[in-house]
Amino acid sequence: MIIHNNTKKMRGLAAMSPERRREIASKGGRTSQAHGTAHQWTPEEASEAGKKGSARYALRNAGQRNQA
Repeated sequence: MIIHNNTKKMRGLAAMSPERRREIASKGGRTSQAHGTAHQWTPEEASEAGKKGSARYALRNAGQRNQA
């Protein structure tokens, strides 16, 4: 029987502190806003996204209620 030790070190963003990750993400957001490439939600897109999220939430909770 072979036993594998999980000795892999975290790399990239996983190895960074939450503060450092937040700093990097913030820079990306500011850059995309400055270049005009950031996504701007229209009221219709925002409404559709909200409906999708609500529907998925309702389906997931309905499944959990049936199992109990």
